[in-house]
Amino acid sequence: MKETINRNYLEIKSLNALVESFPPKISCSIKIVKPNDFQINKFFYKNVGKKHRWIDRLVWSDSDWIKYSSDPKVQTYILKVSDDLAGYFELIFHDDSNEIEIAYFGLLEEYHNKKLGGYLLSTAIKKCFEKKNLKRVWVHTCTLDHKNALKNYLARGMKIYKNETIEL
Repeated sequence: MKETINRNYLEIKSLNALVESFPPKISCSIKIVKPNDFQINKFFYKNVGKKHRWIDRLVWSDSDWIKYSSDPKVQTYILKVSDDLAGYFELIFHDDSNEIEIAYFGLLEEYHNKKLGGYLLSTAIKKCFEKKNLKRVWVHTCTLDHKNALKNYLARGMKIYKNETIEL
């Protein structure tokens, strides 16, 4: 049985276009993962992605994860609520086109509906625009992702520049 999936590609071309989310009312912090720790990337990929059919990397060996997470073009940030891991985002720097891709983004299920997603995305976009002469930040999302994913991207000022329908 085939399933129809809608995929949207979104972009934001300047920090001025960001519609920043209010900080959440709970105590939290967002920090870059330094030194790189592939276990963090692997943990979030599996746990955020399990309900959204993130499957591409499930076959990766630890050495694949290490290679990816230690690539200088990849940066991983984690959101903590108090001292608990709550969410993350991975940025990939495309120096050839002077763009940054928000490659993976999400919250652990127990942190949904706490006004953290908008805050996390606002921070991700701001981190991207710390890079000088950046042309754009882009991301893609699909109907398999969290039901509020597309709304969050649009609410932060991102615009759809391409969409496609695929059959699985």
